[in-house]
Amino acid sequence: MSFEWPWQYNFPPFFTLQPNVDTRQKQLAAWCSLALTYCRHHKLYTLDIMEAQESPVFNNKKIERKLSMEAIQVVFEELRKKGNLEWLDKNKSRCLVMWRRPEEWGKLIYQWVSRNGMVNSVFTLYELSNGDDAESEEFHGLEEWMLLRSLQALQSDGKAEIITMDEGKGVKFF
Repeated sequence: MSFEWPWQYNFPPFFTLQPNVDTRQKQLAAWCSLALTYCRHHKLYTLDIMEAQESPVFNNKKIERKLSMEAIQVVFEELRKKGNLEWLDKNKSRCLVMWRRPEEWGKLIYQWVSRNGMVNSVFTLYELSNGDDAESEEFHGLEEWMLLRSLQALQSDGKAEIITMDEGKGVKFF
C-alpha cells in the first residue's frame, strides 16, 4: 500500500512557516500529523534531524520545496510537547518517534492477549513482537524500547509483569 500525501504537501506555502499565529498553529498541526502518519506507514521509530530534511516527508521534489532545518526543529518540538517525540541526545540530533504512545501499544497488546485466550501466559519479548502468532497484528515488529515501555504501562495497571528469563526479558500477562 502506497503512502497518501495530504493536499497541503503539494501546496508550496506549506513548506514555509507562516507568520500568522492561527495559520501557523494549523500548519504545525498538519506537519505533526503528516510526520506521524508517514512514520507509522513506514514503521519508523527513530529519526535523525540531519537526514530528515532530505527525507520525502520534509522534501517534496515534485514541487522543489523543502522545509528548512529551523522549521523541522519547530515541528519536532511540537511533537515533543504532545508526547510523540523524545530526544536521544542533548544536541537534539536524533529522536524517538512515538506515533502511538506506550499506553496505546500496551492496550493493543493486551487486547490481543485477551482475545486469543493467552492471559496467564508467559512470552519472551521476541515472541511477542516477532512471533508467528502476532504476525498480523499492528505491534508485530515493534522495536524493543517501545515494547518495553508498553509492557511497563501494562505492569503499572497490574495487567502484566516484566520478568527476566535465561534468554533475556519476558512478560507474563494477568
